[in-house]
Amino acid sequence: MAKPTRPQRARKSDDKKPSTHDKPGFAARKVAADILGNVTYKRRPLDQELDLVSGHAGFKALAANDRALVRAILGACLRHRGEITEILNRLLDRKIPEKTGRVLDILHVAIGQMLYLDIPDRAAVSLAVDHAGVDRRAKPYKGLVNGVLRRLGRERDEVTADLDGERLNTPEWLFDSWSAAYGENAAREIAKAHAQEAALDLTVKSDPAAWAGKLEGEVVGAGTVRLSRKGAIETLDGFQDGEWWVQDAAASLPARLLGDLSGKRVADLCAAPGGKTAQLAAAGGEVTAVDISKGRLKRVDENLKRLGLTADVVAADIREWEPKDTFDAILLDAPCSATGTIRRHPDVPWLKQLYDVETLSKIQAELLRRTFDWLKPGGILVYCTCSLERAEGEAQIEAFLKETQRAELVPVTAEEIGGLSRSVTGEGYLRTLPCHPANAEGTASGLDGFFAARLRRI
Repeated sequence: MAKPTRPQRARKSDDKKPSTHDKPGFAARKVAADILGNVTYKRRPLDQELDLVSGHAGFKALAANDRALVRAILGACLRHRGEITEILNRLLDRKIPEKTGRVLDILHVAIGQMLYLDIPDRAAVSLAVDHAGVDRRAKPYKGLVNGVLRRLGRERDEVTADLDGERLNTPEWLFDSWSAAYGENAAREIAKAHAQEAALDLTVKSDPAAWAGKLEGEVVGAGTVRLSRKGAIETLDGFQDGEWWVQDAAASLPARLLGDLSGKRVADLCAAPGGKTAQLAAAGGEVTAVDISKGRLKRVDENLKRLGLTADVVAADIREWEPKDTFDAILLDAPCSATGTIRRHPDVPWLKQLYDVETLSKIQAELLRRTFDWLKPGGILVYCTCSLERAEGEAQIEAFLKETQRAELVPVTAEEIGGLSRSVTGEGYLRTLPCHPANAEGTASGLDGFFAARLRRI
């Protein structure tokens, strides 16, 4: 008689080993590596990748806490990219012969967590090895990824000794430019400031001291409220009522140089994202805001609506657009390399090149010549850029004043900008550096790098 067979137990789906893709934290690390590669190899702006409407599909699909983790990882990796690259040079016997950069992206993401974020080494190493194991391009180097990261964990102090972060994290052409303009010590201080994430600054409609108290912040600059805590800005007191908008303390200074605008026709040129437009409208100006980007102007419209302010918003290229009448005042925030915003945009050093400055300088000169003619006699134009490069600031104004007899420089004073005397040059220009004090007392620091000059039409 045949022996009865033991019935086989059906395997439940719960008994299956979870896939690598389902491991907690894996998706966030994978997205971070994808975006890092897109920024550094494909030269896509980080803000574009992190946009919740049109950005990276994997990033948009993440939960809010994982999106915050991705932002933190990318911030660390980009701010310390030069140091991480040098660390890998010390750990690797030879360059990785992999053209796409995928293995390097995975290593950078892991090292960024191990050295610059409060994440245990074991989690960073394990998930990096898992990522290499499931990525077609990186799979052949899974063992290398594991070995390199574990060695870093064991030899952290030796491998990271004597790293010159200020030089390594700044492309050579940029550091040389800052050294020539401000001196090597200042260039190092600028680079050091870039290693820190920028604070959240707000421009308020009125009573900065009161709002600083309500929002647990302090007053810096010329009336900016700087917050000491972070969180979703939509939940902060005053947002829904349109009492303030986000704007760096330095970015708020150029519009203040136009003074009282009550009843005056004012143009905000290259207006998006709209912080300066809001300032001009709140100061009583009849504002025409012009920008080439229809998409970015939607944000301007949304902000104005929330703030209860009005402006005539025009989508146009100011190299071709003509106003119907002249203006009493013009704010020309010219397109630039944005090297003054690296604290907020750590991808800038790895996206921009010297030729970008050279190309943009020509556009800036063209716009300055063209738009100055839109002023009424006696009218004021403030030219500004969020660049640290003299070619996009001082050199533009010096060249313009040499070629026209219809313009005169109206020097900026420290009193106009909250007593920030270090940010006023001997020529009377506004020049903020990221390492400059953010208040007159010198107890706060950290500003975007901005240049501004005030010109009057004779």
